[in-house]
Amino acid sequence: MPGPGLVKRCATESLRLLQDNLTPQGILAASRTAAAEARSYTRIFGRDAAICVLAMAGSGVEALEQGAVASLDSLAKLQARNGQIPKYVDPAGQDADFWYLGCIDATLWWLIAVDHTRRNGQLPGLAGRWEDEVQRALQWLQAQEHQRFYLLQQNEASDWADIMPRSGFVLYTNALWYRVKQLFGLPHQEETHYHFNHLFHPFQRDLPEYRRTRLLGHYARRGQRNPGLYLSFVNLSFAGEEGDVFGNVLAVLYGLAGDSMAHGIVKTLVNAGVSDPYPIRTVTHPIATDHDLWRGYMARHKQNHPHQYHNGGIWPFIGGFWAMALARLGQHEVARKELAKLALTNSLDDWRFTEWFHGQSFEPMGMAGQSWNAAAYLMAKQALDTGKFAM
Repeated sequence: MPGPGLVKRCATESLRLLQDNLTPQGILAASRTAAAEARSYTRIFGRDAAICVLAMAGSGVEALEQGAVASLDSLAKLQARNGQIPKYVDPAGQDADFWYLGCIDATLWWLIAVDHTRRNGQLPGLAGRWEDEVQRALQWLQAQEHQRFYLLQQNEASDWADIMPRSGFVLYTNALWYRVKQLFGLPHQEETHYHFNHLFHPFQRDLPEYRRTRLLGHYARRGQRNPGLYLSFVNLSFAGEEGDVFGNVLAVLYGLAGDSMAHGIVKTLVNAGVSDPYPIRTVTHPIATDHDLWRGYMARHKQNHPHQYHNGGIWPFIGGFWAMALARLGQHEVARKELAKLALTNSLDDWRFTEWFHGQSFEPMGMAGQSWNAAAYLMAKQALDTGKFAM
């Protein structure tokens, strides 16, 4: 097990990486390399930058404080007229991308980062900043909320797992939506919480009153045993049983899972070995190429085959959220071990901060210098050292 020296050094290297990846317009998703430029990683991404802002705003490091505000500004500047925050913007501020089927979570993460910066940022004049953009973003999201389930609806491949077949009501997206509702005082929070638990975990004894909720729950659990996790998505005739680790971890962090469910999720993930040897795999059961949920686009760039990329690859940034979830449940000793493993993971290949690793061979894949690896590590360390959760 890595010692405290590596844990401390990883914090230093993480701060250095964030500063190195800053531009006057905000934080880039990855370090500037030819490969990163070719794949548009040298852009300010809605979700990546927002997660970085959670570590940057309130850090007390002037460059990071300014970079946090600049990141939110750049995304707000190219907000769509209907309120959507872009998937990414180029540092020159000339181009915004909104992905093939839309990118719903960039707006959610941006709102979470705005609230965090208003509360914790150390620059002047933040209290009411971005208010017009916030209201448009909230209106855009509310237009996509089902008026009986009070959950967001979305297309396939339109959140961070952008070549996965999750659609309809998606676990990860709606965990973020619940958090946004809490932060901005939006209506129907209780209904969102209730339907979240009954749709994504349709194995409860009590049956919802709303007929369509009962039917969707029946469709979702048909032929399944209780997996100990929330389903990754629920649609009209099928549901995701691959075990979405990030979505389940967010449900724990944001209090959507009750105490028993939260501890059950952690136990299930530990038993599945999702953080061995590195934290943490994206799914517990990768979708095979002969599975009904396999899509041709999942082979795009040869990325999403089983145990790769979003389909079972190991993503260190999620490992930071995993350590925070353990800390939130009071499992501090385990969380510190996971933080140490995460420090080791980021240190591999001379502090490469690798985007992701193959889930079986552990081969480093993707881009080097991934900004949100550094940010998630710093957030997890802060949570363990001080009890303060940037989330």
